[in-house]
Amino acid sequence: MLHRDGRRILRDRAAAPGYGCRVAVQVEVKRSARRRRTVSAYRDGDRIVVMIPGRFTRAEEAEWVAKMVARLDTGTRARTRRSGTDTALARRAADLSARYLDGKARPASVRWVPVMRTRWASCTPVDRTIRLSERLREMPTWVQDYVLVHELAHLIEPGHTPRFWALVDRYPRTERARGYLDGISAAAHLPIADDLSEDLDDDLAGSAVRDDAGPEGH
Repeated sequence: MLHRDGRRILRDRAAAPGYGCRVAVQVEVKRSARRRRTVSAYRDGDRIVVMIPGRFTRAEEAEWVAKMVARLDTGTRARTRRSGTDTALARRAADLSARYLDGKARPASVRWVPVMRTRWASCTPVDRTIRLSERLREMPTWVQDYVLVHELAHLIEPGHTPRFWALVDRYPRTERARGYLDGISAAAHLPIADDLSEDLDDDLAGSAVRDDAGPEGH
């Protein structure tokens, strides 16, 4: 689809013949008359934005979109290999606890779990276990770290109290990460709260307090 401002939206391989790559996500191509030779690309939520010079032909556009999408995909897979295991996730949690929570949050286990429909993550303080949704794997590391800090803070303060939020706010990108998650939820129509704050109401009455990063029952 070509917009009046020169943006081209590619939704899948069939809509982008000649691009030579599997477009698993929406790709937006932006042309700029001021851009002479440089080509750049970045992820914006669930889409990839590729910025190219306005003078490029369709063939050059196709060539560079394929290159940049492949380059981003390679980078994502490399990051996943480095941090995608449960062991690596547990190490990150320990590092974040030491850096922002004085090392007081000591989870018994931290692991990836299949996509949860209404949650980014969950924590059970009574047995000190933390679970992150696979949905977070494709998100920036600093967003994953915010979710980890949020769940780690529950091992110190189970409820969403002022003391709890004071702990979470020690992470410098808290507000930015919350905005990012809110944007993803809104764009994809996911019933997940950005602040992870509506998930303990029903469970606080029980003996096993559980934090599910997002509201239940939506």
